[in-house]
Amino acid sequence: MGTDTLRTDAADGADGAAERRREQRGWYFYDWACSVYSTSVLTVFLGPYLTSVAESAADADGYVHPLGIPVRAGSFFAYSVSLSVIVAVLVMPLVGAAADRSGRKKPLLAAAAYTGATATTGMFFLDGDRYLLGGLLLVVANAAQSVAMMLYNSYLPQIAPPEERDAVSSRGWAFGYAAGSLVLVANLVLYTGHDSFGLSESAAVRICLASAGLWWGAFALVPLRRLRDRRAAAREAALPGFRQLAATVRDMRRRPLTLAFLLAYLVYNDGIQTVISQASVYGSEELGLGQSTLIVAVLLVQVLAVAGALALGLLARRYGAKRTILGSLVAWTVTLAAGYFLPAGAPGWFFVLASGIGLVLGGSQALSRSLFSHLVPPGKEAEYFSAYELSDRGMSWLGPLLFGLTYQLTGSYRDAIISLVAFFVLGFLLLARVPVRRAIGDAGNPVPERI
Repeated sequence: MGTDTLRTDAADGADGAAERRREQRGWYFYDWACSVYSTSVLTVFLGPYLTSVAESAADADGYVHPLGIPVRAGSFFAYSVSLSVIVAVLVMPLVGAAADRSGRKKPLLAAAAYTGATATTGMFFLDGDRYLLGGLLLVVANAAQSVAMMLYNSYLPQIAPPEERDAVSSRGWAFGYAAGSLVLVANLVLYTGHDSFGLSESAAVRICLASAGLWWGAFALVPLRRLRDRRAAAREAALPGFRQLAATVRDMRRRPLTLAFLLAYLVYNDGIQTVISQASVYGSEELGLGQSTLIVAVLLVQVLAVAGALALGLLARRYGAKRTILGSLVAWTVTLAAGYFLPAGAPGWFFVLASGIGLVLGGSQALSRSLFSHLVPPGKEAEYFSAYELSDRGMSWLGPLLFGLTYQLTGSYRDAIISLVAFFVLGFLLLARVPVRRAIGDAGNPVPERI
């Protein structure tokens, strides 16, 4: 069987094209389903709320004691997120290898998606001083989300031929941002008007958290009905987590250009993730903006990311994915430089900054995913995307570290935010050096006319 046939599984003729389009539309809906968790739960509500629950359980010195370990209540959320990353690092390589070897990704995707959705829905019961319940649910939901996204991403090479992947990946990101925006608007209406609905502030937050889990579980049915598994040749049993990751990295070393792209992505994506996580800190601490302004800015980023993902997808069709990503990294650099000069107490200018972030956010991530899909050897999609997902989620700690150290040394959040330019400049230089056409050929894949 030819490589192109193996990768896209698209039959000749109108029936094959129609089936491929149907599967692609189903694939978009997983982004629609799970992005609400990232937006409403992780970005907006859970951090402050879980911190308040931990503080209510803290002793007179402000410490909670999970498993007898003294932890500052204000650090509990961050530590829970870190623990979830460790769990994901252990599980993702194992699940990815099992998916490739069995050819049965869909049952594994279903298990991960509904584990995460159930844990998120269970956050409704996070009240009083149940901080341990909150930490446990966060670890389970976040790790499950990472595993599910790895499996979801690995479908891309199988449902889209090379010339379609930029557009398909961009539409998936756009669907996710659209869903995040829609649900966040509903959440904010409920949260800001909780008194008129006869709810306490705590009850409103818990409903917002649980609704993200219900949304995730309900819309995950669409991709699970439309995506289909591909038969895989029998292979050896999957290895334990870290051993499997090491085996994947060894395999990548035989394809150094794929590894070179992953290194570039690791660097500039670290910058992207740090901007996302620290922009609200910069807005509140340096610019003196209120919580309502920051929430509106998050919503603005979500809405404009839809347009940005689609627009950069169109640019990639004309100029190629690599050039478009490089252009987006220049735009990120300009946006951060502008953010350095923002005046304090001026929400209008902060909204302009949020607009710039939104316009490049979705597209740079979507095109990175589609470009990487060309560099994955046939039959190793889930295994390689587990490494990609680890780069996305498990390695994004250097940016926050640089941000924190810069602030500690200078006492200036402006210096801290501008320090992140280094990630985009270095990422640009590393990506510019990757000969993507040769990398695609070395991976055993057909080279698109424009890449």
